Amino acid sequence: MATAMETLTITVEALEDIKARGAPKAYRGPRLVFTSTDLLLEVLTSARLKLVQCMTGAGPLSIREIARRLGRDVHAVHSDVTALLKAGVIRKDGRKIVFPYDAVRLDVTLTSAAA
Repeated sequence: MATAMETLTITVEALEDIKARGAPKAYRGPRLVFTSTDLLLEVLTSARLKLVQCMTGAGPLSIREIARRLGRDVHAVHSDVTALLKAGVIRKDGRKIVFPYDAVRLDVTLTSAAA
């Protein structure tokens, strides 16, 4: 029997909108909400998105294995893993790092910055 793909939706919801509605927009499945596009881009740098992509569907991996797969320095990968753990994007499972999703959906709407 095939297992259903699980997708993590990453979105931006202004804190004022979350407070006004009482909760972020409804999405099917797990989601991670950032309160600003700036914060999302600070956490999900290009290198970190590549790291998440490398881990997508891969199961538990060591930092050394992630670095090997990405062709990057272990210390740099460790720094990115630490930031992603702190943000709740990935998690630890013993000594391994896990991104337990098969796909990532980024849902970001940009509007005029003029006030």
